[in-house]
Amino acid sequence: MVNRFVLNAISYHGKGAIKEIPGLVAAKGYKKAFIASDPDLVKFNVTKKVTDLLDEAGMAYEIYSDIKPNPTIENVQSGVEAYKKSGADYMITIGGGSSMDTGKAIGIIINNPEFADVRSLEGVAPTKNRTVFTIAVPTTAGTAAEATINYVITDVERKRKFVCVDTNDIPDIAIVDPDMMSTMPKGLTASTGMDALTHAIEGYTTKAAWALADCLNLEAIRLISKSLRGAVNNEDEGREGMALGQFVTGMAFSNVGLGIAHSMAHTLGAVYDTPHGVACAMMLPIVMEFNQEYTGEKFKAIAEAMGVDTTGMDQAAYRKAAIDAVRQLSVDVGIPTKLPAMKEEDLEFLAQSAAADACAPGNPREATVEDFKSLFRQLM
Repeated sequence: MVNRFVLNAISYHGKGAIKEIPGLVAAKGYKKAFIASDPDLVKFNVTKKVTDLLDEAGMAYEIYSDIKPNPTIENVQSGVEAYKKSGADYMITIGGGSSMDTGKAIGIIINNPEFADVRSLEGVAPTKNRTVFTIAVPTTAGTAAEATINYVITDVERKRKFVCVDTNDIPDIAIVDPDMMSTMPKGLTASTGMDALTHAIEGYTTKAAWALADCLNLEAIRLISKSLRGAVNNEDEGREGMALGQFVTGMAFSNVGLGIAHSMAHTLGAVYDTPHGVACAMMLPIVMEFNQEYTGEKFKAIAEAMGVDTTGMDQAAYRKAAIDAVRQLSVDVGIPTKLPAMKEEDLEFLAQSAAADACAPGNPREATVEDFKSLFRQLM
C-alpha cells in the first residue's frame, strides 16, 4: 500500500518566529499582502503584532476581517471580491481555524476561478492550481489549519458544515509562535486544546492510520495532555507545548483523516453554533466508548501517552483508563459535558448530517443513523 504525506514547504517554530515574515516576503519578491484575520484579533491588536513588522519593513498590506467563528460561504465570497480589489499578490492568514479556513477557500478560488461556487469545493475538489502564496500564523493551539490540507465552511442556508480536502490549499509557510497565542482567554485555550487532542486521538485510530502518522499523533497526545492545563493557566511551558503538540498532530491527521467525533462536532456547530473545540471535547469520550472494540491495543498507548500507568491492566481496564483520562482533562479545563440547546426533535437532522459528513468514513467503526442519534442523545 502507498501512503501519501503532504507537509508545508517550510515551518518556523518558537517565540519570536513572526519576525521571520518580512525577510521571507522580501526574498520571494511579493509586493502586497492580503491579511485574513478575524475582527476580534484586529480589535485586540493581535493582528497588529504582524502588521507592525510589515510597517517597519515598509511592506504594503490590506486586512480582511469579515470572518465569523464558523466561517460561511458568504465570508468566502466577500473575501474573494476583496482580494481581487486589493491588488495583493500573496496572503497572510492570522488566527485560528476560522481565519485560516476562510483564507484557504479564498486562495483556492482566486487561482481556480472555475470553483467560484464555494459549495463545489466540498469533498476532494479536483483543483488544478495551488492556492495563492500563503504564510499562516496561528493564534490558537488547536485547529492546526496552518499545517493541513483541510478546511471547513458553514452553509448557513442548509444548516450544515462541509469539509474540503485539497493538497493545493496547504499554506506554503507556517509560523508557529507561542507569543501569538499568549492572549487567548482560558475558555478558548481549553476548547482549541481539546480540538487538538481530538485530532490526535481520531487520527491515531482512523481507518487510514499508519506508522508515520501514528508516531506523530502519539507524541501529540503526550504533549497535549502534559501541556493543556498549564496553557489554560497561561504558563509559558504549557503554551509552548500546546503550540508544538497541535502542529504535530496537524501534520498527521491532515494525511490520514479523522472520525465521527468531528462529523458530529461539525453538525453541532452548524445547527447550534457550538464552538468547534467544545463540540469535539464533548463528543470525544462518547465516541471513544463507541469505538473501543475496534481499536485493538491502541487505547493502551493512548492511556500511557496521557500519563496512565497501565501495568497489570487488561484490555477492558486500559480502554476505560484512556477514556477516563480524556474525560478528566476535559473537565479540568472547564469544558461542559452537556448541550442544553439540543432537542429530541433535532436528532434526525443531526444524525443524517453527521452520517453524511466527510470525516465519517474514516471512523474505525461504522455508525448508522440510529447510532448517531444514540451518541448525540448522551449530550442531552
